[in-house]
Amino acid sequence: MYENDWIDVTEFDVINPSGGKGIYGKVHFKNEAIGILPLDDEMNTYLVGQYRFPIGQYSWEIPEGGSPQGEDPLQSARRELLEETGLRASAWYKLLEMHLSNSVSDESAQIFLARGLTQHMAEPEETERLTVRKIPFEEAFKMVERGEIMDSISVAAIQKLKLLILQGLFNKSFS
Repeated sequence: MYENDWIDVTEFDVINPSGGKGIYGKVHFKNEAIGILPLDDEMNTYLVGQYRFPIGQYSWEIPEGGSPQGEDPLQSARRELLEETGLRASAWYKLLEMHLSNSVSDESAQIFLARGLTQHMAEPEETERLTVRKIPFEEAFKMVERGEIMDSISVAAIQKLKLLILQGLFNKSFS
């Protein structure tokens, strides 16, 4: 029904669970979503702030982007981290995978923890006007608790890391 460079929308004729006819719309994303939770040796993280047109609001998020089909998601994560924050990481860990809105979309995400950070020049895309903040990880977690961070990838990544810390599973293996 609709297609652009990032998504296509398809409408299906379906039979619903009670046997009646219906329609179902599906949004297909052409890229896989990528999220990066950068964490330095002092347990600081980096958030990216930007205006998000679909919700009409400014949003604080972890660095995020898209991984085109055929590109290694970790390579995409490295590129996005550098583009948005100017950071490079020497150690990468897959934190989690998730479906983002499986009632209407097939969009999935891979989220990485980035360690061993070094600062370089950011290389934002021309469509991005970003603000980068370095804050203690615990403050990012409190922002999630207060509803100041609502982006699903960011919330999931921050809560997952907090859970690993509370369970005593975040240790030297993530250093």
